[in-house]
Amino acid sequence: MDTLARLIDRRAPIDPATPCAEVVAMFDAAPRAAALPVVVDGKPAGLVYRDVFLAQMAVAPALADRPVSEVMDREPRAVSAGVTAADFVDRLAQSTTPIFRSAYVAVDEAGDYVGVGGLESLLTSHRRRQREADEAMALVERMAHDIGHHLDGVLAFTERLEQSRLTPDAAAYVRAIGDTSRDMSQVLGRAMDLRRAATGGLTLSPAPALLRDLSDAVEARWAPRAAEGGSTLLFSYDGPPDAAALIDADRVLQVFDALIESALASGRGVIEASLKAHAVENGLLLEGRVRDNAPGAAEARLARVLAPLGAGSIEDSNELALGVGMALAHGLTRAMGGPLRAEANMGAGLTLQFAVAVPEAILADQHDDEPVLDARSAHILIVDDNATNRMVAEALCEMFDCTSEQVADGVEAVEAAKSGRFDLILMDIKMPRMDGVTATRAIRELPGRAGAAPIVALTANADPNDVATYIAAGMQDVVEKPIKPERLAVVLSALLGDDDGDEDGDAEAAA
Repeated sequence: MDTLARLIDRRAPIDPATPCAEVVAMFDAAPRAAALPVVVDGKPAGLVYRDVFLAQMAVAPALADRPVSEVMDREPRAVSAGVTAADFVDRLAQSTTPIFRSAYVAVDEAGDYVGVGGLESLLTSHRRRQREADEAMALVERMAHDIGHHLDGVLAFTERLEQSRLTPDAAAYVRAIGDTSRDMSQVLGRAMDLRRAATGGLTLSPAPALLRDLSDAVEARWAPRAAEGGSTLLFSYDGPPDAAALIDADRVLQVFDALIESALASGRGVIEASLKAHAVENGLLLEGRVRDNAPGAAEARLARVLAPLGAGSIEDSNELALGVGMALAHGLTRAMGGPLRAEANMGAGLTLQFAVAVPEAILADQHDDEPVLDARSAHILIVDDNATNRMVAEALCEMFDCTSEQVADGVEAVEAAKSGRFDLILMDIKMPRMDGVTATRAIRELPGRAGAAPIVALTANADPNDVATYIAAGMQDVVEKPIKPERLAVVLSALLGDDDGDEDGDAEAAA
């Protein structure tokens, strides 16, 4: 990181007795000099600012023969040349020093003059580096998204392999690949969410959620893992059985993930976790709590919980992963309106808890827990220029007992669709030769069954304006990338579920 030593002008200083007329000539000879330093016995004695000084000389020419000590700033900003530019900018933002002091003096550890710098050039450099850092982070986020997408593909492959007949050794290797990929995907997702939380870009997507189901999901996720590590997880739900809240259930799960994972990493023992819900004005108060009895110094553990990304947590990759998760939990609970709290137990271990007030929700009656596809095996055309994406989509189609074919761009999609043998088309949007929107319009112009096949957009760009464009082109629905199996199941069920009935109706009409 750049220090002021690389940004300052190591200009020779002037004596306090120098006549103002000579100082004017110095500024004329150095048009880029923001200020001239005045030094006595190696120590800064003052600073002469170009704009202020030249303005004084213009309105009071009689000062020409006077010594510069009479017009210089006797208390200029003085800062160590070893300070980073970012730290100095932060200091300036909190400083009460008058704004006319548009330059500063850099000194060494002994307080001796080293150079002089202008605030305008400093701020310009700082803004440039900030912009570069933002651009670099945007690139990292795009790369992280791509890596996460490929990890989803790896997981889809391992799930398919796990269902195959493998030798014991091969099965162990596949499980290891799957476990590693899941861990990498989780850490990557947490890190990017943490970045968004730090920059104000973390979003919550509230939806009606049954709190009893949320509690069951936490227990189902963590009780087996706790048992594998020699610990016991006891999870309880305290609230009305049918209570539902308008929350982002996935984010609440992430908070519990971090708290329980931290407890498990601290040693074997019993972990008591709970979710309580009781009515308050305008909604429900949700209280999450994780209590463990792990041995060890409570002070050190509290430090890791309250400052999860401290220097100590960076020394070990496992500690870093835990730290990122805990830091994200802090960010999520703050975003929900209830900070995360921690305290040492009277005996051993810690208790971590949070409380958030949320709107109550009313859930419609649901007779089926999962979407059910038509029993008939549908034949689906997968259109995507990325081979990994095609294979992931193929694996999901097989999961739903559907057969599939694959093509790599819009031109091939139109040609394949002419056969009329597809019950549904999964269409990528951005592709070479012909994009998904253009291909959809072309397919809709085909006669008969070929032009009537339902088309679903597969894309990471699914804001309302984009969706409106896809629908206008002739698509029926949108599935965001990376593809979530449950979302694809809902769409396939909606678009394929009534096909048998339609065929029966057509047959009756023909009769």
